[in-house]
Amino acid sequence: MTRKFATFACGLMACSALTTPAFAQDSTEGGPVAKDDNVIIVTATRRAQDVQDIPLAVTAISPQQLETQRVVNIQQVAALAPSFTSSQAQLASGSVVLRVRGVGTTSNNIGFESAVGIFIDGAYQARPGVALSEFVDVERVEVLRGPQGTLFGRNTSAGALNITNVRPDVTEFSGFVNADYGNFDEKSLQGAINVPIVKDTVAVRLTGAWRERDGFLDVVNRAGTKVGETNNVDQWLVRGQIGWDTESGLRGRIIADYSKSTSSCCGAIELYQSPLVTNNVYAAVGLGANGGNGQPSVSTAPRDQRAFERALDNRVVSANFAPRADVDNYGVTGELEFPVSDNADIIFIGSYRKYKSFEAYDSDFTGLDIFNVDGLNLEIDNWTAELRLQGEAAEGKLNYMIGGFFSDETIDQSVGFSLGQDYGENVGALLFVPTGGALGANPLTVFTGRDPAGSRNVNRFQQDAKSYAVFTHNSFEVTDGLELTLGARYSWEDKSGGFTQTSVNNTICPAVIGSIQGGFVPGALVGALTQLGCFGFTAPADLPQATAAGNGAVGATFRALLPRTFQDSFKDEELIYTAKLGYEFSPFVSTYASFTHGYKAGGINLDTTAGVNGADPTFLSEEVDAYEIGVKGQTPDRALTVNIAAFIEKFTNFQVLEFTGTAFATFNVPKANTRGVEIESLLRPTDGLTINLAATFLEASYPGNCAGTQTSVQVVALCGNDLTNAPRIIALAGAMWEKPINDTTEFFISGQVRAEGDQRTSTQAIIIPDAAAITAAGGVQQAVDAAPPIIADIQDGKAFVNLRAGLRFADGKYSIEGWVNNLTDEVVRGVTFNTTLRGSGAANSRSAFTLPPRQYGVTLRAKF
Repeated sequence: MTRKFATFACGLMACSALTTPAFAQDSTEGGPVAKDDNVIIVTATRRAQDVQDIPLAVTAISPQQLETQRVVNIQQVAALAPSFTSSQAQLASGSVVLRVRGVGTTSNNIGFESAVGIFIDGAYQARPGVALSEFVDVERVEVLRGPQGTLFGRNTSAGALNITNVRPDVTEFSGFVNADYGNFDEKSLQGAINVPIVKDTVAVRLTGAWRERDGFLDVVNRAGTKVGETNNVDQWLVRGQIGWDTESGLRGRIIADYSKSTSSCCGAIELYQSPLVTNNVYAAVGLGANGGNGQPSVSTAPRDQRAFERALDNRVVSANFAPRADVDNYGVTGELEFPVSDNADIIFIGSYRKYKSFEAYDSDFTGLDIFNVDGLNLEIDNWTAELRLQGEAAEGKLNYMIGGFFSDETIDQSVGFSLGQDYGENVGALLFVPTGGALGANPLTVFTGRDPAGSRNVNRFQQDAKSYAVFTHNSFEVTDGLELTLGARYSWEDKSGGFTQTSVNNTICPAVIGSIQGGFVPGALVGALTQLGCFGFTAPADLPQATAAGNGAVGATFRALLPRTFQDSFKDEELIYTAKLGYEFSPFVSTYASFTHGYKAGGINLDTTAGVNGADPTFLSEEVDAYEIGVKGQTPDRALTVNIAAFIEKFTNFQVLEFTGTAFATFNVPKANTRGVEIESLLRPTDGLTINLAATFLEASYPGNCAGTQTSVQVVALCGNDLTNAPRIIALAGAMWEKPINDTTEFFISGQVRAEGDQRTSTQAIIIPDAAAITAAGGVQQAVDAAPPIIADIQDGKAFVNLRAGLRFADGKYSIEGWVNNLTDEVVRGVTFNTTLRGSGAANSRSAFTLPPRQYGVTLRAKF
């Protein structure tokens, strides 16, 4: 039988060599294999593989590791994978960003697909937010680094997160139950029960989880009075499976799950106060000396890193109400494996998933009542189907796969926006300096006789997206120890969708336009008054002035700022391909080299401001050429394992979405590059002691050469800067010590440190120059070169310490454990942004979403 089948295995269900302790898998995904506690086993195409034979950089995480580092959702996988990071902004549904090797899709836009794909039991998850439910009864989690597509059902440009839940066991009755209690009054309960219905043929597995935790951020109003909490947890999940495994080789399972979350997500803390506050402008218009910000210790110095940390450490959010969310997530996945001969199988994986969410939040992130999202209603329906034929030929030297994939996704999002009671006075503060206060506290009433408070609308975004693909992946053992792998995938993408406005009562915007057209507004204020009086998210769409010709500079201002509805389509197709060459020098040392051309589909910018000035609301597909070489080695006794991978990835039409403070801008950056070295090692110096060391040295940046991009200020401003949330160094160091006390009792202690270097936390690196600054500087490049760095962009490097210790009884059937995550209570911001409607340029307030504080508690476990 052929030696490896390796590359195929790594793509479908690969594990890292650095998972400890090892776990045995099935030789045919159902039958037993011999277990060696020092061997990491992976399964693919009905074979068991030693992970050291796999010519690809992959990190896999066992259930034991998930427990040890208390990983309860996909975002926390970063604690165990040095090349994986995650961040989240204000939405549970659309602002989760996953990154591999520094590359992700920075997006708060439901029209964007993730650069890091998520697959649960083989089924593609449409958006990262869809996969935020509880990790429970998980067999393994795998982080595949680099573009994927010739094996997985959906192509991704940066990597993939592959999650496999424990399947029903047809041989025996079993189960487990876990209970947690921690600070912030955290309580959780998890469990599963496995029941064979027909011995050795059919089994049922039921899994459940519930978690509740108080928020770690207090929400205070403009007076500093607490009005609620945010960043809490309140969720539950149930999952049922029926699995079968027959003597004929026909096997499969059907999985149904439902999860519910009413967690409040997420609060933003103001780091830097606008000079409009510190210079008492907000006080002058009646909004208080602190501008409605009830939180203490906000910085007034734009480069005061310690003040930023003090603001985060207070864990106080200013808002006029706490965020609210209600999420329902359910689906069905079916998996069927049918042998067509002794050496070939047909495998089908089909899924349907429904995701529904309601969210409401204070979108100005202050205690003032300025701008609110009264209700964001999102529904995503996604059907997927994958069929593949796979097997071996040529006496086991050739391993082949041919397959097809189809996805049908519909998105329907309605967002209710409203202007609050303080909106008019906030406009007065923004215009106070340029007018010398001559327009009073509410300039909009001066020109229109109306107060903007109560203006609201409902904007609706819809999209239908279909994806088709055919793919093949084949490995051939050229000679003993030398293996060649070739794979290809052809994908077709077809999307249609747009923006409509289903209701609007905004009268302030038409009145502002009427005043401007009537000549009652000074020319110097036309742009600012149009932008603030017709604030893009709440303005009536398709006003005649948005499309009318003429009117000179005034008409151009209207067209550039007034929202337009749109319906558009996007179509694309791409050939994805890969070639890999692996060579085994000995049973303990192997090397490989690979090239992959990857792809992530473009689409439609589902945002209110996407069609202003007749702009094309579509964005281009993202492509990548990735080169990788690696070496994997271990000692014969497996006491030492060291894997090294070096890579270069060159992206074209890199997709970026940026919040400017008043709108979301979407654009493609012509080029972005990431390169680096990944080192992972595992040491077992004595029985009971395991040490893991890993590091990623990374340079993920936009090239300094901006030739041909001078027409876009946003693109030029990124040139030469690092990508967002891509630290140049991430290092992990951990150890597990297990010591028997007697024949049935064991003590264990584990610890890990994850250290990250400095990193950018904003989309942009500098304050974007406006038209006046560009003119004064003599061009886009000159203005960008002269622009100051953006405030609070760089997050200083940090180290995070996790500890766990406990006792296992009755040969591991019962245990009690104490744990602490983020032992030193590091204060870290994940995403930094311009506070909405809180100034502009150097006068713009800056806010940030923070990572969790120190958490600690106790866990009880029982198995049966």
